Amino acid sequence: MAVETERTPARPRRPGDRLAVLREREFTRFFVGYTTSLLGSSMAPVAVAFAVLDGGGAGGGTGGSGTDLGWVMAARILPVVLVLPAGGVIADRLGSRRLMLGTDVLRGLVQALFAALLAAGHAPVPAMVVLVAVWGVGEGLFMPAFGAIVPALVRREELRADGNTLLGLARSVSTVAGPALAGLVTATQGPAAVLLIDALTYGVGALALAGLRLPGRVPAGGGESMLRDLRSGWSEFTARPWLWITTVQMGLFNLLVWAPFLVLGPLTAQRELGGARAWGLVMGVYGAGAVLGGLLMLGRRPGRPLAVATVAGLAWALPSAALAAGAALPWVVAGALVAGVGSAVCGTLFSTTTQRWVPAELLGRLTSFGALGAFVLGPLGLAAAGPLADRFGTGDVLLLGAVWQVAAGAVVLGLPAVRNRRWEEGPGS
Repeated sequence: MAVETERTPARPRRPGDRLAVLREREFTRFFVGYTTSLLGSSMAPVAVAFAVLDGGGAGGGTGGSGTDLGWVMAARILPVVLVLPAGGVIADRLGSRRLMLGTDVLRGLVQALFAALLAAGHAPVPAMVVLVAVWGVGEGLFMPAFGAIVPALVRREELRADGNTLLGLARSVSTVAGPALAGLVTATQGPAAVLLIDALTYGVGALALAGLRLPGRVPAGGGESMLRDLRSGWSEFTARPWLWITTVQMGLFNLLVWAPFLVLGPLTAQRELGGARAWGLVMGVYGAGAVLGGLLMLGRRPGRPLAVATVAGLAWALPSAALAAGAALPWVVAGALVAGVGSAVCGTLFSTTTQRWVPAELLGRLTSFGALGAFVLGPLGLAAAGPLADRFGTGDVLLLGAVWQVAAGAVVLGLPAVRNRRWEEGPGS
């Protein structure tokens, strides 16, 4: 069953129409629940980090080490990568709403248990590793289902771009507000309180999902095995050059550009720009840029969305280039602002075009393959950035990332499968 579309040409949108998607009852209900749970999720990593470093809560003994923190963080990331393909198959079989509801309940229970152990002072590192691993499984199952649910929430296709924009805005705001709020609550009430808040926000998300009334759909599978579903999904993924090309580009971006920036950016800020306050300003302005980019995208639908997304992605080269050049803090902040705008434009357009051009019964699996390809090399980049900087120099590693981003964007933009793909083309291809 292909995604239902409208063939009428795009027409200019009045400013008041840019929030018309909020008149879609199911989307608004989901948006409120998702935004609430997202805020809690963005708070949790701060609490987990300090829980580890504090030794597992009151009475937990001596503080944890950097190695302990590394194990706990890795235990969250690895399950996400491992279960993404299965999450896509399950989403296509059961439907996105059911899977997302189950994962919200699972993650809420995990965070409630984590909070209880911390409050009792009995959260050793092995217990934290297990808990965050289960949390990671829930996230890996949630991601492909989330990528596939928007067409069911917003059945008027001309409003889907605005729906994706608002969801992206929610993510951008949460990345700024969540850690700041988590720091305040952790300092005054302890990490257990933050994790309890996160558990409650997952409950809000689950209630919103439970109340959705979505159209019926024919589940994928038809009695076939999950492995066969996985293989057929992979065949459909590789049959769409525009999809796998942009996925490869994003995977290499995370390896060569974003991971080194996240590791070497704070190091450069510490040595040359004034320390943690300077880096906090850079990342805060990046988040503000993402919010601005989302606002700019409301009500807009470019005729060649993948081409525009690729051009917007070039902005990610700017902050790395500024750091590599030894630029003053205002230039680095300016680069981060433009990169934030580009990230919102790129993310919104890619999500919307994927939902338009991938049939509904394939959307979960193809979203999972896209997410897997985009993120699988990220941990390698994070691990390698420091040793490579020691060998070749911090500036050279950052400069390589900036040059790569521009060169890769130019190559991808030159490919007809990306450059010439127009919004008016039919879906399912």
